[in-house]
Amino acid sequence: MPRRTIDITIPDLSGKRALVTGASDGMGLVMAARLAAAGAEVVMPVRNPAKGEQALATIRRQAPDATVSLRDLDLSSLTSVAALSETLLGEDQPIHIMINNAGVMTPPERQTTADGFELQLGTNHLGHFALVAGILPLLRAGRARVTSQVSIAATRGAINWEDPNWEQGYQGSRAYSQSKIAVGLFGLELDRRSRAHGWGITSNLSHPGVAPTSLLAARPEIGRTTDTFSVRMIRWLSARGILLGTPETAALPALLAATSPEAAGGRMYGPSGPGHLGGAPAEQALYRPLVSAEDAVRMWEVSERLTRTVLPTS
Repeated sequence: MPRRTIDITIPDLSGKRALVTGASDGMGLVMAARLAAAGAEVVMPVRNPAKGEQALATIRRQAPDATVSLRDLDLSSLTSVAALSETLLGEDQPIHIMINNAGVMTPPERQTTADGFELQLGTNHLGHFALVAGILPLLRAGRARVTSQVSIAATRGAINWEDPNWEQGYQGSRAYSQSKIAVGLFGLELDRRSRAHGWGITSNLSHPGVAPTSLLAARPEIGRTTDTFSVRMIRWLSARGILLGTPETAALPALLAATSPEAAGGRMYGPSGPGHLGGAPAEQALYRPLVSAEDAVRMWEVSERLTRTVLPTS
């Protein structure tokens, strides 16, 4: 049975500058390509320059007039995050769209970032937190829409407040859920603080459902030398149009959240099919671990302490 076509209309983005993390492959590459095709200048911070160049070539084949460029970024290093922030501040161009999409998932064993954070918390959340803090003047200048990518893994679990780096009793899947809950709490608190302090930034959340991406594939850089059984099954189901999405459809919730005039701050957007695993993007209720404003404030304060970053209040 042929797969039903699912897509959204992206408005004209001419004159807009967009920043997309994790854009060298998978759904992030789809996001960058779609934004560029709509006229945005797209900045792609990447850890692997060779993969980045391949991604640029792919986008330019699809949209020969696209304005796309690479920057260096390793989200697992606050030094790298600070260097990118300084580079972008030096370019002094407002950022109108930011999609916090990059991430890692369940390394075979507990690993830490260059700064000693549990790898998933440090990469998925703290790196993005520090990047937003570092380029806040550019986001304010562009009255940016900031969309942060969570996961259906954030439907369960909780923040390990007493041991956020999982130094005791490490469980990879629970640490991954925590990292995505942290991302969600941060995205929602960013919107609240922007409204309270007049930053002019709109912040919301998206989640991709389930689709075949590199998250569960072989990732030698995190110690996974072969594809997981999960990603092989996801590919099989996706190829047959059974419940799950594709990288192209999984990118749509973030694109909707980041570009639609109807998408609002403090909301979450994801697939509307059975189990929210695939299907057309639409607004969805916040996951239970994300609804507490008190938890969001606490996560913000923990993130400031861990990254040694304090965002302004005016």
